[in-house]
Amino acid sequence: MWRPSTPISGERCNPHPHNFTDRMLRPGDQAFFDILQSFMGYRTCYYRTFNVGRATPVQHDAYRRAREWLDKAIELIKPGVSTDRVCSVWPKAEEFGFPDEMSAFGLQFGHGLGLALHERPIISRVISMTHPHRDQGGHGVRAGNLLPATDGYSAARIEEEVVVTDKGCRVITLFPAEELPISHRY
Repeated sequence: MWRPSTPISGERCNPHPHNFTDRMLRPGDQAFFDILQSFMGYRTCYYRTFNVGRATPVQHDAYRRAREWLDKAIELIKPGVSTDRVCSVWPKAEEFGFPDEMSAFGLQFGHGLGLALHERPIISRVISMTHPHRDQGGHGVRAGNLLPATDGYSAARIEEEVVVTDKGCRVITLFPAEELPISHRY
């Protein structure tokens, strides 16, 4: 079972309000959705960002940069690598517009897949830099991030789910997110 829990669109994308909206999507809008899933008692979530009709160069740039940060983190997720090493490739809060790490908590974030929504290990600069967890493998992880765009209202939010194996990790999220999806392009 899945359900979008937090559709956020337009000027509400930045700053990320962490609550849903009922506003109509309009041409040129950006929207991201937190897809919550439950299967046989296991729970997780992942975000996807979309644009309607078109995207500005600033929106494309934010998406590309957020994707690069995510891919760097995913490359590091493997047995023996600690969570502080994984989140070290993400920018510090001040580098993407937040006063401190606690203010950006949940925006550069990873967690285990399990019976609760946010299982251990937690991958976050708030927690991992002082309390790192060394990965043992054989489990699932959801990793993701948000990058506010330089226009002051857009943002890119991307997350992937991976299975940690003895050779590294394998992305199991099926909906593609390598490039910014644009619906009804014109």
